[in-house]
This record gives sequence, structure tokens and C-alpha cells, in this order.
Amino acid sequence: MSWLGLLLVGLGLTDLAHSVASVHRRAWLPETIGAMAVAVLGLLGALFGYDLIAWVLIAAVVVAWGRLAHGPDDVHPAWPLALLGSALALGVLLSPLAGGLDGPAADWLDNTPWGWLARARPDTALVVLGGLLVQLSTGNVVVRLVLRATHSVNPAPGHDATTRLKGGRLLGPMERLVILGLGLAGQVTAASLVIAAKGLIRWPELQSFRQAEEGPSINEVTEYFLVGSFVSWLVSLGTLVLVA
Repeated sequence: MSWLGLLLVGLGLTDLAHSVASVHRRAWLPETIGAMAVAVLGLLGALFGYDLIAWVLIAAVVVAWGRLAHGPDDVHPAWPLALLGSALALGVLLSPLAGGLDGPAADWLDNTPWGWLARARPDTALVVLGGLLVQLSTGNVVVRLVLRATHSVNPAPGHDATTRLKGGRLLGPMERLVILGLGLAGQVTAASLVIAAKGLIRWPELQSFRQAEEGPSINEVTEYFLVGSFVSWLVSLGTLVLVA
């Protein structure tokens, strides 16, 4: 599972850095951060031999993801989504071949003062770390790409539904973290309540578009909300499956 953990950490840090560095337009900085994190964790985890080849390839995938997912608008969203899906599928299929996390990283986990973390397997802890990072920004990126691929956002200039439902960019990561945390704690039923509560809370906001004379129709906004929400939930639930 170490390869899968490195992949998730690299993706999560790259997208998180993009969300901050976009203001400064620092070219290649987010991808460099993600790739360097993969390399550092690979070295600290004593992943050598064929594991070294694996994490070098993972670093390359992280860079490619950053350039495609955050590239020009003329890049079709199917390309980064296909890259992400293929990388995750290969990570799961090849996980039995991955070497175990060892070295200074494993020693630090063994000596950590938090008992629940010290009892966790190093590989599992790495996947959980990567999963948490993915919820912060990568989930938003995946949602945006799927919305673009399905044309679920009103393309009319000045009438983009995202400008009026922009709170989802902040609520999405918090919601995914809550769902993942409850799932890891074994409280799957409580996680389902979070999903149900979001629909109830958003209902009045969605209905406000029914009376709007300008801008997107309620059908367009509802489609945008449903597609974005389900993709966001799948990110957190899919991460929970990977950890399990």
C-alpha cells in the first residue's frame, strides 16, 4: 500500500499548493512540491530497489496530473480524469508488490506519543495521510473536472451557477473530511446523516432560483448541485474504501 499512499500524498499536496500558488502564478511550483514530497517520503520510508522505480514513476504521474488538471481550459477534462483513474487503479492492483514503509518514517510512527497512531501500520498511516490531503483540494478539482466534462455548468457569460453556489468550494472539503473521519471511526450511519443534512440545508437556496428572472434555471442549478455533490461524496467514500 505504500505506493498508493505516496500517490495520494503527492496528488493532495500538488492540488493544495495550486489553490494557494494560483494567486502568485508560480509556474511548476505546486508540481515540484508534490513530486518532492513523494521523493522525500520514499527516502524516509526506505523504499529502494524496485520501490525506487515505482516512486519515481509516481512523482512523474503527480507532475502530469498537476499540468493537466490545472492547465489551460482547452485541455479536455477527460485527460486528467483518465490519468487519475488509471493511476489509482494501478496503485490498487499493484499494491501487493509494494514494499513496506520502513526506515526513519516507521521509527517516528513507533515512537509517536499518540497511541492510536503508533499502533497503526506505517503503510496504512501513509494512505490515511494521503486520503486526508485529497479531501482538502483534490476533491474540488475532481468535481470541477467532472462538471466540465458533463457540461453541468451554465456556459452563459455572467450566469455561471458557481458564482452563486461558491460556498461549496469551502463546504466540500469540510464535508468530505467529516464523512471520511466518521467512516474511519466506524460511524458510517452518521456519515450518511451528513449527506442527508446537506440536501435539506441547500433546498431553500436551490428553490430561490425558481423565481429568478435572469441567470440559470432551477433545473440547471439543481443538476450542477447534484452532480457536484455526488462526485464529492464519491471522493470521500472512495478514499474510505482505499484505506479499508
